[in-house]
Amino acid sequence: MSETEKPAKQGRKLLRYAGWALFLAVGLFLLSQVPVRHSATIYDLLAQNITSEFFLYMLGGFIAQMVDGALGMAYGLTSTTFLLSVGISPAAASASVHASEVFTSGASGLMHLKLKNVNRKLFTSLLIPGVIGAGLGAYILSELESYNHIMKPLVAGYTLVLGVLIIIKAFKPNRKKLKEKLIPPLAVFGGFMDSVGGGGWGPIVSSTLIAGGHPPRFTIGSVNLAEFFIALASSLTFFTMIGIHHWQIIAGLILGGVIAAPIAANLSKNLPVKGLMILVGVLVILVSIRILFLAVGV
Repeated sequence: MSETEKPAKQGRKLLRYAGWALFLAVGLFLLSQVPVRHSATIYDLLAQNITSEFFLYMLGGFIAQMVDGALGMAYGLTSTTFLLSVGISPAAASASVHASEVFTSGASGLMHLKLKNVNRKLFTSLLIPGVIGAGLGAYILSELESYNHIMKPLVAGYTLVLGVLIIIKAFKPNRKKLKEKLIPPLAVFGGFMDSVGGGGWGPIVSSTLIAGGHPPRFTIGSVNLAEFFIALASSLTFFTMIGIHHWQIIAGLILGGVIAAPIAANLSKNLPVKGLMILVGVLVILVSIRILFLAVGV
């Protein structure tokens, strides 16, 4: 491309973005004027119901998506750890994270499928066992919601272990061949722990498969596509058991993640992944230890 063509192309791109921004602004304004209840508009309804915590959940979604965009995993782990640290119960945190993850993992899985990054045999081996494990984990966590004083330190202990796992993964441990017959049990365990801890499907399943000699490209693609169904199974189970009472958390996580997604995609090209993995692992460990100390009254 010649030097004269570059500014023209950048100008067209800027104009296109400005057009979309204007279209979105006009659309939001018109939407805010639609009457919904007792002569109130959507804008009035949101103003009455959105609290300051909503922006805190947006921050959690933003941070989690930035991490996930750079590492290709740990969205659930990061957002769950964040929500637990601000006082959300384990069941509510996991339900909210999985509801928001349905959108992010669905888009990611479709993209991997389009790019032919999915090994259908591996995906099939992961799908049904993973869904069973996720549904079982969500059911058990929902049933034990009244025991939050017990579940919260247990979940924090689990996220602490995953933080250590991320640091170990950063240093690329020696590979041990994983037998094919162990993949379904791995998926059951990964799905179960993902629901109980609000995250861990990627760190547990992807790390184990790659360490077991599976090609990273097809492992990540297959695990990402299966994650959509894992998140969907968890969400449906949670909503059946405890209902939808956490829409502010879900909406905040989704909105924060949507804002972060394009930023993370561009930054991921230049970020030192190993250093970032170590940093994320250390932060998760520190926050998990803090939650454990608070749980025991230290």
